[in-house]
Amino acid sequence: MINPFGLVNQISLGRLFLILSLVALTTAFALIYGLSGLARDRVVHELARENAHQTSQLVFQSLYSAMRKGWTKDEINDSIARLTRQFPELKINVYRSVVVAAQFGAMPHEAEVVAEDASLRGALTGGEEAMLFPDGDSIRYLYPVHASQECLACHTGSQVGEVHGVIDITYPINHLRVLLGSARNNITIYVLAIFALVFLLLYFKLRHLLVLPIAQLVNVMREISTDMNLSRRIEYGTPLRELHHLTDYFNGMLQTVHEYNAKLEELSIRDPLTGLYNRRKFEDFLRYEIIRSTRHGRSFSLIMVDLDNFKYINDTFGHPVGDLVLKELTVLLAAGLRKGDVLARLGGDEFAVLLPETEAANGMQVAHKLHQSLGNKEFELTVGKIRCTASFSLVSFPDDGKTEEEIYSAMDVVLYKAKAHGKNQVMTADSEEDRSMMSVFKQGDFLRAALREDRIEAHLQPIVQVTDGSVQAFEVLIRIRDGEVTVPAGEFIDAVEKLGMAQELDREVFHKGLAHYARVNRNHPQACFFFNLFPRSFNDTAWMRGIPDMVRAAGVPCERIVLELTEREALPNMTQVRAVIEELRGSGIRIALDDFGSGFSSFLWLKFLPVDFVKIEGSFVQQIVNDPQDRIMVEHINSMAHEFGIKTVAEFVEDEATAGMLVEIGVDYAQGYHFGRPALPE
Repeated sequence: MINPFGLVNQISLGRLFLILSLVALTTAFALIYGLSGLARDRVVHELARENAHQTSQLVFQSLYSAMRKGWTKDEINDSIARLTRQFPELKINVYRSVVVAAQFGAMPHEAEVVAEDASLRGALTGGEEAMLFPDGDSIRYLYPVHASQECLACHTGSQVGEVHGVIDITYPINHLRVLLGSARNNITIYVLAIFALVFLLLYFKLRHLLVLPIAQLVNVMREISTDMNLSRRIEYGTPLRELHHLTDYFNGMLQTVHEYNAKLEELSIRDPLTGLYNRRKFEDFLRYEIIRSTRHGRSFSLIMVDLDNFKYINDTFGHPVGDLVLKELTVLLAAGLRKGDVLARLGGDEFAVLLPETEAANGMQVAHKLHQSLGNKEFELTVGKIRCTASFSLVSFPDDGKTEEEIYSAMDVVLYKAKAHGKNQVMTADSEEDRSMMSVFKQGDFLRAALREDRIEAHLQPIVQVTDGSVQAFEVLIRIRDGEVTVPAGEFIDAVEKLGMAQELDREVFHKGLAHYARVNRNHPQACFFFNLFPRSFNDTAWMRGIPDMVRAAGVPCERIVLELTEREALPNMTQVRAVIEELRGSGIRIALDDFGSGFSSFLWLKFLPVDFVKIEGSFVQQIVNDPQDRIMVEHINSMAHEFGIKTVAEFVEDEATAGMLVEIGVDYAQGYHFGRPALPE
């Protein structure tokens, strides 16, 4: 049903059956009552005709008997009067035909009545019976009297079959209507009562057979949706084949969904190869154990197991054999643990063991036990017997970490330590160096999250010409956005180099810096971009040689790019660095020596490396106004660079006095907070 507002009005199936039953019962009552009225009228007419016919025969026989005795007209009228008194509800008249009237004489006023009554004339001339209904309460019956052979004895002028007269009887039918109406009402009541009983039986039967099973189905669906209880089933309670099939199919569907849900749940917490808990579920256990141990002031230990050289097994014997090794290792590790310990496969060849309520010393005993068991084990596989070793790291709560992140960082550090000490070791965090390394690994998580969430930014610091302060270039500096805070490179540069993430970050900041060029170029069309890359990036010669193509692809002229190089990049491999520099300069990219003067061999690089700029170490520049020795150093560096035809850039210029003295010395360019802090182009 749809209401005037276009909304669907819901109605229950039981109420629908009830409404349909009431509508059907009302319709049946109307039809029965109307049809019974028509039937009553027809029956009344038939009974009235029959009664009038019988009465006319009786009157005719009475009159005929009188006429056979030779009665006069007055005697006949008296006889009719007696009949009328005998049947007061009847109105009886007798009319003679023309033949009889001519022989025996007409009745008074008979001719006038016949002349005015067409029906009466028709009966006298045509000789056909007629039944008339002058009003709704009576019936008039015209009975023609035909001459017989016996009649011709008196009626000499007539012949057989001719109409001698008409008996006119008006017969009341009110009493028949009352009787039949009462009978009709009784029959209607009985029929309606039977119908009502039938409809009630149908209603309750349909409710039992159809409505209640469907309602049960709806309730089960509601419970499943609300409680997610897929173990619920519909009970069989109806003999209807269709509903029985619906119940079967629905229960079967629930069973299938339940099984699939169980499989999905199993897959979501279990490793499909080994059947152990996966990383996601292990993290749930770890979070719970941290909360529980914190509440009760207890300790627990964690063991990380990382197979040594597992890649060799996969590459040599194939991944199916490697999978068998992982399964065998699972059995071995599980055999050495308590019932309440949690063993999980974190991924690849990494396993983790959670030891609840276990101090570090006891955890170390378990780690050594597992390590020894693995060392003594030969895995019997299809390719033969294989031995493998693993590095074990042990950390404990709360000594090595009080949060999930701290514990994972500690596990990574200790595992890194075990690998660095030749693998096949059991290691724990037992020195301040290990503790500081944990901080580095924590910073690594921060850096990886920044890369993943696109929070690496390229800030620009202006490099100006010292004589007039005009902007000639910008140094592109890496920053990390952490909420409302901008983290400078100095806070994470050590972690970047220790974790080997330098090239990844350099690539990111290089792309971000090139993306700024178009905006900066509108206001500073001649400005260059100085990129201060991490030392390790220069070791990737393939990436370095690809820089010109990268620059051109970004729509930036290579002549606008300057790469900064320090002694740390140049010193380990002078020949390789020189070849890369010459190749880059051949494409138009220029090179700057950064932090010039900070090392003992800085001046030597001017002889061997073809560079375009020298950036004077900022520690010399900061104090040139107050320290004559720093001023001498800056003067000599600037003079020597100019002798080689190289432009100079002074760093860390923080005030007007320092800037003025650089003009006196003749330094070409300068940068520092006095000219502008690093910021995004906008």
